[in-house]
Amino acid sequence: MELVNKVAQSGLLTFDLEDLYPAPGTILSFDLKDHLFKGLILREKDFREALGSTDWSVYKDKVVAVHCSADAIIPNWAWMLVAANLEPVAQQVVMGTPQQALVRFYELAIQQVPVNTYVDQRVVIKGCSDKEVPAEAYLAITNHLRPVVKSIMYGEPCSTVPVYKKKESA
Repeated sequence: MELVNKVAQSGLLTFDLEDLYPAPGTILSFDLKDHLFKGLILREKDFREALGSTDWSVYKDKVVAVHCSADAIIPNWAWMLVAANLEPVAQQVVMGTPQQALVRFYELAIQQVPVNTYVDQRVVIKGCSDKEVPAEAYLAITNHLRPVVKSIMYGEPCSTVPVYKKKESA
C-alpha cells in the first residue's frame, strides 16, 4: 500500500508571519526619560542639549520606538524634536513602546506582501512560531489577503481552523 501525503496534495499555501519578524536589533527604544532633568522634568534648554549630544548614528536604518517611561508631562514639541533628529537616520520612527513598534513594523511589512501569489488560493496562516508574533499581525495579514484568496485558515496544514471562505458566485 502506497502512503499518500494528503497535506502536500491539498494545494494549500502556507504563510508564516515569523518570516517577516525583524532581525535582532532592528527595533530600538528611545526613552525620553533618559533626556529629562532628574529623569522627571523636561527643561527645554537641557533637553535640547541632551538631544544635541546624542549619537543618532546608532539609530541608522532601525525602527525606533519613541516613548517616555517616566510619569512626566511631555509637551508635543519635544516629540517633534526627537522625530526631527531621528527621521534622517532611522528606517521608521514610531511613537510608543518597542512592542507597539513591532506591531507597526508588521503592519508595514504586510502591506508590502505581493498578493498576486495568493489570488484564488487556499492559504494557511501558520499558527506556531518560535518568536512572539503580535496578534495585530494576524489581523493585518487577514485584511491584506482576504480580498484575493479563496480561503484563509489558521494553524498548520494538518490541523487548521477555518477563518474565511469566499462565497461561490452564482
